[in-house]
Amino acid sequence: MARVRRARDVALQRRIAGRDARSQKILSELKAGFAIGAVLFLPFLLIDIVTASITTSIGMFQLPPVVVSTPLKILLFVMVDGWNLLAGSLLKSF
Repeated sequence: MARVRRARDVALQRRIAGRDARSQKILSELKAGFAIGAVLFLPFLLIDIVTASITTSIGMFQLPPVVVSTPLKILLFVMVDGWNLLAGSLLKSF
């Protein structure tokens, strides 16, 4: 279990709690999860912003941007082989 913990996380835990416990593993996994979440969230946020600005600029105020952006998000996720990238980054964190 010691090899999957990051050295900075171990140093932080020792500095705060003064002990080497399972909480370093939890801290490392939370850090990896937040990093993966940010990598997934930012491109989808960009797609939302672009589709909202395009639909507003062409005067389609009654059309919710989600109707246009959701298929684009799914298409992007499938085109970049998102499941493989997601599973690969999860397995690399171990």
